[in-house]
Amino acid sequence: MTAFSTLALPLPLLASLEALGYTDMTPVQAQSLPPMLAGRDVVVRAQTGSGKTAAFGLSLLRSIDVDLIRLQALVLCPTRELADQVGKAIRKLAANIPNVKLLTLCGGMPLGPQLASLTHDPHIVVGTPGRVQEHLKKGSLHGGGIKVLVLDEADRMLDMGFTEAIDDIIGRIARHHQTLLFSATYPDGMRAISARVQRDPVEVAVDAPADRQPAIEQRFHEVEPAHKPDALAQLLAAAHDTDGATQQALVFCNMRREVDAVAQELDRRGYSALALHGDMEQRDRDEVLVRFKNHSCSVLVATDVAARGLDIVALPLVVCYDVAHDPETHTHRIGRTGRAGLRGLALTLCTPRERPRLEAVAALAGQPPPWRTLKLAPARGKTLHLAPMKTLVIDAGRRDKLRPGDILGALTGDAGLRAEDVGKIDVFAARAYVAIVRAHAGKALDRLRVGKVKGRNFRVRLLD
Repeated sequence: MTAFSTLALPLPLLASLEALGYTDMTPVQAQSLPPMLAGRDVVVRAQTGSGKTAAFGLSLLRSIDVDLIRLQALVLCPTRELADQVGKAIRKLAANIPNVKLLTLCGGMPLGPQLASLTHDPHIVVGTPGRVQEHLKKGSLHGGGIKVLVLDEADRMLDMGFTEAIDDIIGRIARHHQTLLFSATYPDGMRAISARVQRDPVEVAVDAPADRQPAIEQRFHEVEPAHKPDALAQLLAAAHDTDGATQQALVFCNMRREVDAVAQELDRRGYSALALHGDMEQRDRDEVLVRFKNHSCSVLVATDVAARGLDIVALPLVVCYDVAHDPETHTHRIGRTGRAGLRGLALTLCTPRERPRLEAVAALAGQPPPWRTLKLAPARGKTLHLAPMKTLVIDAGRRDKLRPGDILGALTGDAGLRAEDVGKIDVFAARAYVAIVRAHAGKALDRLRVGKVKGRNFRVRLLD
């Protein structure tokens, strides 16, 4: 173990690390931070959860001059969800640095508010390639002062067809800058983009040690296409805890229309199921993610792109409703479970037509797929498998100076709830979301509607 204190980091960053409980570096941080802090270009191959976000976050924050009001660091991410996650992580690291301005610029969000926020240049932008490129073309974003460019999950950005946008962005920013590439894999396309945009990069590759590999049990079930909905429902029902509570599950589909169809079918069968895909409005996507993370949704049905950046530590079950188009995507899917030392279960439904794809997955794993016989039980009456929490929405947020403590105080004060009946509280710019134990959600809603939060009346409603 190597302590962060051994690095040449400013005191405010060391204070943030201490407040977050970070004392020793992960292997990827220990190997990548010294060359990054020295100003070298670096290409890092490491899995999700290895600590790479903190690594490049510390490096770019060390380079920022807050007295210089211009864009100095740009982080590109493949999806809006990952950009939001990265932006939040960097803000936490910057908590002790006064006056750092960070903006998240992603597609699917109204352009007007973003243009208003860009009246004065931010120090850091985290965004998706398409929207960042749009702002650079419009001249609303100025790239001439960029010192550090980060391409996070660069392999996924290449898979999603962002190569031309990335090249165009690089052509519009300062010629001399540090370029940091982070990727879970290192295919030929990554080598090509590194050769184009980096100068003599330091290469860092970190694999999890054998004793820390995710403890994931895989099972493969062959089913006919018409029987997939029954098979999925039966597998989910079997995953219940012994006390009857419904475990959370993430279900992957290849197509957006199938995501909607599967989520609707699970809802019809009594599950608290929600869909997540790229055709949804950003606010709707945010609310789905909030509900899954705060346990108001027990089954999330998603496409691979939409689930990118979804970080749930204790996720016991992943189901591949369709076999992934390529083996690396399959590896990423099942890697959502079995994290932080916990055991995970990954189930794959495979139709006869999907067999060739599964052979590619088996070839990458170097072992035959562990098949399990699935005998479909006769259909029974509808059984409810509801999530343990419900979510209330308060139409107020950070702009109204609303904090999680204000909401908790209102709920445990005038509303009369116990603290243990209140779950995760998420406060956004204009809205706040609070999870309430299902049995007490109606009471909390009624009390908040007639009561006050922080001395004010706000509109409150139930997400259902």
